[in-house]
Amino acid sequence: MTVPRESLIVQVVTRLMVPMIQIFAFYVIFHGHYSPGGGFQGGALLAGSVLVQRVVFGLQRSEAAFAYRLGVPFGVLGALIYFLIGIVPQLSGGNFLDYDELPIPGLGAVMLRNTGILLIEIGVAFAVMGVLISIFDQLAGADEGDDSTSENGRWT
Repeated sequence: MTVPRESLIVQVVTRLMVPMIQIFAFYVIFHGHYSPGGGFQGGALLAGSVLVQRVVFGLQRSEAAFAYRLGVPFGVLGALIYFLIGIVPQLSGGNFLDYDELPIPGLGAVMLRNTGILLIEIGVAFAVMGVLISIFDQLAGADEGDDSTSENGRWT
């Protein structure tokens, strides 16, 4: 296998683009219940920003931005958020994902629906982000003690 060459231009462009991608991802997540977009698209953008760092900087340097051990916990946390927002209204006598039954005091029906949808979007974004990063890390062999990285920490 060939050892990838480091490119200063690619690294600089990546360092400039990743924060912009992440800001846009948060915009898509938080504005998703008003316009096209939402949790899935925002989660995919967040995962893409992490994966670009993994490819450009290698495992050891990209580990500081997002540890490879966090992919599965983020996926589980997102699924748990989705499940809890769905099941809590059932415990209050409503239906699954019935946002009007969320036990948040002081909010009217419209604000309860907006809050519930936003929380669902955040849960979906965490789940998608965690799953995509976990799949990439598993395919790339990012396990501890794995010899799939070269001496400079980049995947070969």
